[in-house]
Amino acid sequence: MKKAFALAAVAALMLPVAANAERTGEEVYKTKCAVCHVAGVAGAPKFGDAAAWAPRAEKGADALLATAKSGINAMPPKGTCMDCSDAELAAAIDHMLSNSK
Repeated sequence: MKKAFALAAVAALMLPVAANAERTGEEVYKTKCAVCHVAGVAGAPKFGDAAAWAPRAEKGADALLATAKSGINAMPPKGTCMDCSDAELAAAIDHMLSNSK
């Protein structure tokens, strides 16, 4: 029994690093955020819409991350990315802001 447990532990340690790698902002946007931000569902600022994103950008990255984590209006907490880390959410926000200037 101990040998089987030890082999399972070693196998788990040998998983590819990519299995635990954080997703890029673009990946998170395309797989999660785009669902609402492409069409502006329920008032979500559209990707690429500089006028819609400007007042949000003025609030700063920390405030936007806090809002994304807690949700706002029709957006639930973390949007549709319940498995996103704070770093992944921040990267997705940066991706949207960078492409909406």
